Amino acid sequence: MYIVNDICYAGEMVEGIKVTEVKPLRGGIMLVTFSTGEKRLFDTTLLKGPAFAPLADEKILNNPVLFHGVITWDNGKIDIAPETVYRDSYSYENVAI
Repeated sequence: MYIVNDICYAGEMVEGIKVTEVKPLRGGIMLVTFSTGEKRLFDTTLLKGPAFAPLADEKILNNPVLFHGVITWDNGKIDIAPETVYRDSYSYENVAI
């Protein structure tokens, strides 16, 4: 268990984690698979500031590229650290219905 910004999370924060797969979903949500094998959901709409403004364009947002375990967009002009994606995402379990 670990705490970030007064929020308690299950498991342990993983240093040196990498993204191995990223899949855009609807509404700015990304399904992200990490080097631990864990899948988590990341909400890109929470990314603020001028560096992330181009992500408002769905053509850019929906075309992420992995570069050495880091999610990038717009030919590498935008990126986000995998540790940040992990920290700010939440667990996802693929449930068959």
